[in-house]
Parts: sequence; structure tokens; C-alpha cells
Amino acid sequence: MGDDLLFTVPEVAEILKVNNNKVYDLFKAGLLVPLKLGRLKVSRYELIAFVEAYKGKDLTDLNNVKNID
Repeated sequence: MGDDLLFTVPEVAEILKVNNNKVYDLFKAGLLVPLKLGRLKVSRYELIAFVEAYKGKDLTDLNNVKNID
């Protein structure tokens, strides 16, 4: 992640190893909160908090988040 404070949707997708659509789905589900400065961006803090909050969870279905068995 380097020293960047904000990440664009494609950068977030690359960091999380998902596609851009999944990042937008995370926004829509309220699991990842963006801010808008020209384009949607995610702060380093938000990204780290997301990973910490959902470690050990199955996010395949964002409407039915469950623990990984």
C-alpha cells in the first residue's frame, strides 16, 4: 500500500484482489465507506478497518455475511 492516504476504486480492487464491481458492491452494502473527491476513493484507515472487521468472514454474498467454516 505504500504511503498513500487515499486509494481509487481500481487500486482498492487490486489491493483486495477483487474486481472493480465487487468494490462498488461493498460500497452499496455499506461494508466499505468511500469518499468522493472527483472520483470515489477509500482512505487507508477505512481499508485497514474493513480488513480487520471482516477477517474470518465469507463475503461471497454481501447480504448474508457469515463466518468461514
